[in-house]
Amino acid sequence: MLNHIYPWRSILRKSLNLSPISSLVFTKHSVSAAKLHDESADASIPNDAVRQILIGLRSFGASKFLWGHHFQTLASVLNTHQVDQILLSLRVDNSDSALFLFDLLRNEYGFRHSRVSWFIISHVVARKGQSKELRRVLNQMVEEEGSGSAPSLCELLCNSFRDWDLNNVVWDMLACAYSRAEMVHDALFVLAKMKVLNLQVSIATYNSLLYNLRHTDIMWDVYDEIKASGVPQNEYTNPILIDGLCRQSRLQDAVTFLRETRGEEFGPSVVSFNALMSGFCKMGSVDVAKSFFCMMIKYGLLPDVYSYNILLHGLCVAGSMEEALEFTNDMEKHGVEPDIVTYNILANGFRILGLISGAWKVVQRMLLNGLNPDLVTYTILICGHCQMGNIEESFKLKEKMLSQGLKLSIVTYTVLLSSLCKSGRIDEAVILLHEMEVIGLEPDLLTYSVLIHGLCKRGAVQEAIQLYEEMCSKRIYPNSFVCSAIISGLFEKGAISEAQMYFDSVTKSDVAEEIILYNIMIDGYAKLGNIGEAVRLYKQIIEKGISPTIVTFNSLIYGFCKKGKLAEAVKLLDTIKVHGLVPTSVTYTTLMNGYCEEGDMHSMFDMLHEMEAKAIKPTQITYTVVVKGLCKEGRLHESVQLLEYMYARGLFPDQITYNTVIQSFCKAHDLQKAFQLHNQMLQHSLQPSPVTYNVLINGLCVYGNLKDADRLLVTLQDQSIRLTKVAYTTIIKAHCAKGDVHNALVFFHQMVERGFEVSVRDYSAVINRLCKRNLITEAKFFFCMMLTHGIPPDQDICLVMLNAFHRSGDPNSVFEIFAMMIKCGLLPV
Repeated sequence: MLNHIYPWRSILRKSLNLSPISSLVFTKHSVSAAKLHDESADASIPNDAVRQILIGLRSFGASKFLWGHHFQTLASVLNTHQVDQILLSLRVDNSDSALFLFDLLRNEYGFRHSRVSWFIISHVVARKGQSKELRRVLNQMVEEEGSGSAPSLCELLCNSFRDWDLNNVVWDMLACAYSRAEMVHDALFVLAKMKVLNLQVSIATYNSLLYNLRHTDIMWDVYDEIKASGVPQNEYTNPILIDGLCRQSRLQDAVTFLRETRGEEFGPSVVSFNALMSGFCKMGSVDVAKSFFCMMIKYGLLPDVYSYNILLHGLCVAGSMEEALEFTNDMEKHGVEPDIVTYNILANGFRILGLISGAWKVVQRMLLNGLNPDLVTYTILICGHCQMGNIEESFKLKEKMLSQGLKLSIVTYTVLLSSLCKSGRIDEAVILLHEMEVIGLEPDLLTYSVLIHGLCKRGAVQEAIQLYEEMCSKRIYPNSFVCSAIISGLFEKGAISEAQMYFDSVTKSDVAEEIILYNIMIDGYAKLGNIGEAVRLYKQIIEKGISPTIVTFNSLIYGFCKKGKLAEAVKLLDTIKVHGLVPTSVTYTTLMNGYCEEGDMHSMFDMLHEMEAKAIKPTQITYTVVVKGLCKEGRLHESVQLLEYMYARGLFPDQITYNTVIQSFCKAHDLQKAFQLHNQMLQHSLQPSPVTYNVLINGLCVYGNLKDADRLLVTLQDQSIRLTKVAYTTIIKAHCAKGDVHNALVFFHQMVERGFEVSVRDYSAVINRLCKRNLITEAKFFFCMMLTHGIPPDQDICLVMLNAFHRSGDPNSVFEIFAMMIKCGLLPV
């Protein structure tokens, strides 16, 4: 088997032309073990320190001498060769002193031992029968030597320690140490060498290697080697293989293997069944997992707490909380005490369903059974409250955790950061990041990603880039999510050249999946109407051999439609097929909207029919485009019928769909039908948006009764329905146009009182309408009010007032306005 896996087997044979057994290979040179007793063997190394230490140990004992001042002086001049000599002299007659000295030099003096010293101590510990201590020593050695060190260590063991007592044990534990450190190639090298030397490998080492290879088919080669070697298996071997098959999603093979082991000495066990149940639960087959739970009992095996927890987790993930609670009760009836993991699984199950109150009930049950919430419990509760938007409660839990001496994990902090970012509380999120760093928690990629995305969404792209650079400086390399957030943020700010520069730098460094970034860039340029740059990037994708996605083509189609180039957009349908892609509802909806904007309703409906013929289901957005097309053609009753058709097909029109139809009925002077549609929205539990009310108020102002518009606005205010500034400016302008200055002023004051930011454009709209009706005094009043509120006039509003005063024969006001224009630098050139 090992010969099959590793091509260096032949090299191992060549390296076994062994030197005399007594020779020791040092880090830089080798000497004979016998010569270590001859203090004159190497005149270049002073051996007085060696002699003094050996005498001191014999005379005073290890504890007294090694902690003394004299040894401290000697230790400062010791080299690795001298330490090798000392340990070799002590290893048989004074092994305890050898161990004491080895650990003292390493831990207190920071001394870096040679490989010879490590192996001397390993044999000393093996001779004493201290397997745990031997594992510790070799684990430390392997960690210090690192990956790829097996060939040189094996050579040293072969050449210098081959005839030492218990050398087989050291070899075996070395292979196990490499396996535990997940240096699998090194472990396999040691095993191959052991086979050549005819050294026995223990089942513990084989099992360790099986465990680390269980996600690959190589585990079967190791298993074949176990059977060929004749080493008796133990109770862990088969469960590891079953777990490996489950992790490779080979569940049927795992079941077959379990059945084949029935009747063997180490046949089906609780651990084996647990592995199978876990595998099926991860695949979403909880019912199958439950059948294996029953089979385990039929085999005379008693499920343990881990068995119950596996099934509970599967049930909770599936949302079957009632069954999970019943199963927990059954668990207690059979004498299996739920542990902290059990309660955390149940609490998390309620959190997944958004039932945070249920999670708290689980915690109360946990406390009644004498268990205290741990870090995982609190993280689940914090996550649950964050999901519900209750951030304040999450932070109260955070403080409670800290007061109980629990340290927050990186996961807990990231959950809190994410919640703050989603709520737009970015400044608090940044403070929380700094808090993490202060307590010694290093943010990971996910933490940085969440905060960078939040900063970009708020428009703080420069801060996001600084955080990005900080992340990279810590060798945390960004993914597509991070890079795309920054590029999107730069596009939204209009910093197109910066977005292009950043994109160029990222794609050169290969830190993220390029097609995602190309899609964002193409989409950004398409939305800006720069279809030429979008096409250039598409050609670059093809030249690089990167496969475009349907998202790529959807963005290009949008860009061509935006520029009115429908023919080029439609041609891309053929290109999509060439690349083996399938158009989506987005593809067809974009094309349909393009035709709709161009007024080509015939082509729009043709595209809809083609879409349905290809079994691509129209979405709610698709039908909204059709509604818009029908409304443009004045086919209003058909648009209403289409709304009913959407409901019949399980699609729900949104506010945009209704607003389109309502606005069309308002323009058609059918305000009664417009309000009927508003009521229909409420009947379908669809809350009208501020735009809906803007449309209705505008309809009443322009096509209906202004008093009805006033009453509607007052009613909406009384019902605390959120309105935008547009609702107020619409009704104010309407009153001004009719010369009703009093009501215009009332609504203007209401607009200011509700905290809307009033600009010179708002005043200009009012003053223009008043001047057109020759209400000069009232216009002057609004002009003075504008100045009182600290809003400087612009040239347009000054010219309107100037003309109005001139027409009304008010030379004093003319001169005042003229002087103000000179002062503000508003005179036309």
